[in-house]
Amino acid sequence: MACIDIDSLAQYERDAKEGRAEALYNLGLAYSTGQGVGVDMIAAHKWFNLAAVRGVEAAKSWRNQLAAEMNPGQIAEAQKLAREWLNIFKN
Repeated sequence: MACIDIDSLAQYERDAKEGRAEALYNLGLAYSTGQGVGVDMIAAHKWFNLAAVRGVEAAKSWRNQLAAEMNPGQIAEAQKLAREWLNIFKN
């Protein structure tokens, strides 16, 4: 995987707010691998979940892999954050 720099990360965040599935997926990759940000399983699950809702098949697999390593409280938090994000950015 290519290294994600801070400028790319900022662009992914802007694109995610516009509902671009690939940006949501890339944010999941960044947070799950620590590329440009610290590893954050809850954030990664949130982004992969949002990408999966937008039809990114690979995001479903990544989300499921992360969920296997998370406790139920972490998964619930990630799902809550995804719902909140969807309520703010209704694209």
